[in-house]
Amino acid sequence: GFLPLQGHIVRNWKVRWFVLLQDKLLYYKIEGGKKEPSPKGRILLDGCTITCPCLEYENRPLLIKLKTKTNTDYFLECCSREERDSWALDITGAIHAGHPLQVQELHRMKNSFKLLENISLHHIVERMCDSSTGIKLTHNLDQGSRYKETFTGSALVDWLISSSFAVSRFEAVTLASMLMEENFIRPVGARSTGATRYSDLSEQFLDDSTALYMFAESSNKNASPKDEIKFNISELSGTIVKQGFLVKQGHKRKNWKVRRFVLRADPAFLHYYDPTKEENRPIGGFSLRGCLVSALEDNGVPAGVKGNVQGNLFKIITKNDIHYYIQASSKAERAQWIEAIKPLT
Repeated sequence: GFLPLQGHIVRNWKVRWFVLLQDKLLYYKIEGGKKEPSPKGRILLDGCTITCPCLEYENRPLLIKLKTKTNTDYFLECCSREERDSWALDITGAIHAGHPLQVQELHRMKNSFKLLENISLHHIVERMCDSSTGIKLTHNLDQGSRYKETFTGSALVDWLISSSFAVSRFEAVTLASMLMEENFIRPVGARSTGATRYSDLSEQFLDDSTALYMFAESSNKNASPKDEIKFNISELSGTIVKQGFLVKQGHKRKNWKVRRFVLRADPAFLHYYDPTKEENRPIGGFSLRGCLVSALEDNGVPAGVKGNVQGNLFKIITKNDIHYYIQASSKAERAQWIEAIKPLT
């Protein structure tokens, strides 16, 4: 699958196509919508150590870090916590192929950290932001610095329990950790920030009256006007139905680029992001109301498509007659995206 990878010499991010084998992780460059035949590089898994979650980059909360036995660091970014955990589990299984007990322990840890059924993180955040029943935002001091619109860790735990999202402080801390892991809230101040860097996953969110947190979006309120999102905030507030990496044909240059697509419902929108950029802001998107979505035949290049693409294409036509050509990594993935989009049109 597609994953952004940080370069070793120039520390920028490039999206590569990764293939996990028994003893190595290969990655390929994509040109013109097609994978190059020879790998761009490889990560040898013998003696490799994996860090997941990796929180070394504040703006990239869904990283996996691999350190080879020659002390080379690789940072891979995923689209969601579920995708990250799945990759981490499979990579760990390859690293410890001869040590099944370690793999079983990873399965146990992964399965013990689940979101309770029928609870949406987006719904929780929406309730947290409610002016009358949501969490109270206050000004707080930490080591001489003043932070506006913040709340303490213990206040959030109390609020989650009182709002019936959790029945115990342990459940509330788990839920708060997921809100932080999915970048809905972020730590501010020395105490909470230090916990994310030096603690285990279960200890990264602090149920403490001196640990400060804020909504992640609040940290961007002082951005200059040219950096502000050019989208109505309501279209970004819907529940995420599906997300993943897809290849999209550009409107002007007709070149193919890997984008992170996010499908939302209520309201129904499809946004796409540049996964190589630090800013978590969409670079494009459109309403799905009145759209037509369909698979394209794999025999030959369909009309409107440029380049030597390798099939698994589908097309979305908006009600304004704008045509989007998108490529999935497989026929199954294409079918899943079409199936997810159709009910929202």
